[in-house]
Amino acid sequence: MIHANISMPVPKKPKKRFRRYAATALGVVMLVSMALTLPWRWIAPPTTAFILQGRLHHKGRIHQRWVPLNEISLALPIAVVAAEDQKFPHHHGFDFQSLSEALREDRRHRRGASTISQQLAKNLYLWPGRSVLRKALEAYFTVIIEFTWPKRRILEVYLNVVEFGPGVYGVDAASRLFFGKHPSRITSHEAALLAAVLPSPKRMSAHRPSEYVRKRAFEIEAAVRALGGPGYLARL
Repeated sequence: MIHANISMPVPKKPKKRFRRYAATALGVVMLVSMALTLPWRWIAPPTTAFILQGRLHHKGRIHQRWVPLNEISLALPIAVVAAEDQKFPHHHGFDFQSLSEALREDRRHRRGASTISQQLAKNLYLWPGRSVLRKALEAYFTVIIEFTWPKRRILEVYLNVVEFGPGVYGVDAASRLFFGKHPSRITSHEAALLAAVLPSPKRMSAHRPSEYVRKRAFEIEAAVRALGGPGYLARL
């Protein structure tokens, strides 16, 4: 009698298959993420998620024009940092101390604790809101931006895409529309007015500032002086 020595194929273990699929999926996600973020380290973003949403809301009436950081008044970057993210030169995307303080505050008076890097990630890729998914994606893109861009570039892109009024994005459009001048000629007080409206640019106006906006602008100017003026950002 002849005995056939037939070996049956051993099925791959489910765990190994899962790890392989997971590694492939992670690799694809990372490649796509880099493709969405890395070019803007050197190239001006053609648009942002928030600008696209603004085009729909304002029926295409959008004001935005790119201007290099070296053509922006030194008063503008420091005013925005003083108003929005005073630890910007030192953190790696997240200000955990400010976040902890914000969480301890009474809900009725709770303020935001998003850094400039987080706000930029949101403006570039996401949508308004406070859902867990959006915050998770914001944190994810913040890490990538902080890891691949220098701080100076983060600030430059932020100043060019953030909303300063309904349909008005970036410091060039805001400077020209609200004050009739190039952003290189903006004064420290005008810079503070622009920074003062950032939390709610659709409700507040730098062109016709309310009493609150004027008061907030003076507070920002005081904060700029406390930080040491534009020299605070000299090492970016």
